[in-house]
Amino acid sequence: MGELRVAHDQLSDEDLLAGMAVGEQAAAVAFVRRYQRRVFGLAYSMTSDAGVAEEVAQEALIRVWRHAPVFDPRRGTVTSWVLTITRNLTIDALRMRRAVPTDPDDFAASAIMSLEHNPEDSVRRNDVRQTVRDALSLLPIEQRRAVVLASVYGRTALEISQQEGIPLGTAKTRIRTGLLRLRAAVEHVHDAEEGR
Repeated sequence: MGELRVAHDQLSDEDLLAGMAVGEQAAAVAFVRRYQRRVFGLAYSMTSDAGVAEEVAQEALIRVWRHAPVFDPRRGTVTSWVLTITRNLTIDALRMRRAVPTDPDDFAASAIMSLEHNPEDSVRRNDVRQTVRDALSLLPIEQRRAVVLASVYGRTALEISQQEGIPLGTAKTRIRTGLLRLRAAVEHVHDAEEGR
């Protein structure tokens, strides 16, 4: 049995996913072992709630298993597919918790920088969050609100324009300008750290 486990651990993500698609339990176990920390880490980085992150991670891996037969490698890597599923489920979980008051800067920092993290990256991630939080604080309030609503709550420009009572074009401009300013601020800090 140990040899079988080692063999599965050496397979590519695509091979493990193909094994899952045909109901091969050993492939599913190896796949979950490979991805569970990454999936949980992403969900946790976005929610800062271990319980919610655990539920999201479990649901994400179940969805991956259910949809393994239809995975199309021409549309991206297994990793990006799994993390996109996880990110979407996490955003859904955050939307369901909208009634819970939360600091929008914390939400934005978590969501914007949640591309792919492992739990052991927490020190680096906290530095990045602080950088994003600092960059957000420099934005005009209307751009900050637009960025948080779009990036964290997944609102469209149309929904933001309706909620804020502004023209659609203004909402789009606030989102775009806010994100560009955020990116520039984060890159500036990153470049400064690299130059140290």
